[in-house]
Amino acid sequence: MPLSDNLQFLRARQGLTQEQLAEQLDVSRQSVSKWESAASFPEMDTLLKLCDMFHTDLDTLLRGSVEQSLSEDTVAYDSFMTTYARRIAGAVSAIVAGAAVMILLYGYIGELSGAVFMLIVAIAAVVLVASSMEEDNFRKQYPTIPDFYTDAQKYTFRRRYIWYIAGGVGAILSGVVLLILAFTFVPEREPYESLLGAVFMLIVAGATFFLVYGGMLEDKYNIPRYNRQNNPTPEDRERRHRAVTACAVIMLLATAVFVGVGMALDQWGLAAVIYPVAGILCGAAWLLLGPKLDV
Repeated sequence: MPLSDNLQFLRARQGLTQEQLAEQLDVSRQSVSKWESAASFPEMDTLLKLCDMFHTDLDTLLRGSVEQSLSEDTVAYDSFMTTYARRIAGAVSAIVAGAAVMILLYGYIGELSGAVFMLIVAIAAVVLVASSMEEDNFRKQYPTIPDFYTDAQKYTFRRRYIWYIAGGVGAILSGVVLLILAFTFVPEREPYESLLGAVFMLIVAGATFFLVYGGMLEDKYNIPRYNRQNNPTPEDRERRHRAVTACAVIMLLATAVFVGVGMALDQWGLAAVIYPVAGILCGAAWLLLGPKLDV
């Protein structure tokens, strides 16, 4: 019987004795023993507790093979989340790159460069919103995913993750050093200032892609966190709401400052710096106010 086999496998996988599992389910050890020997069948509320406890779905627990499901990506989770991470990272870095484009174009088309930048921001916003909606639909369709990644796969990614983060930070620091060195040999006047500023922003855009992409891939491999995010506690829901509200306020204020400084002082290139700063503030707000989902 699939349930008895699955229950024995899951209990052994977690290193639990029949007595320990019985205590967590608030039943007797004899009940667990009967389930595993197919002598009896648990009630529906107990089955749901087992699904939550072992991060599996009811159909797999009752009729499928949990051991097989844990070794297979049955819902194409990996490819979906990788594509999602690539889109989000690309859209965020495109906004930063858009600031570089605006700086380069300002000397040729003046204030119209601001319109070009806003067009890039609008396209990036569409990608961000559409991708987030797709990800939300995926989570609703598959609220619980078995942790099918092997230890070897996780170890291989962690080695890559180090280079994603170190490379992104190193690129930004290298850009700062190159900017300082460039101004020791290049006159601090236009068009040199704008050109060097644009190059620096492009370096930041590339670094932003790898930082965001690496961070989202790291989150992809943490399937227990994914499962908990889809079944949050009331406290987690409240913290998520506060973090999302704070980020929305920060980005609205950043846009207001960008438009205000750009129009009032005619310093669109300087004003564009507010967006990377706002992104950092958003990340800080999420860390401080967001749900504590590390598992």
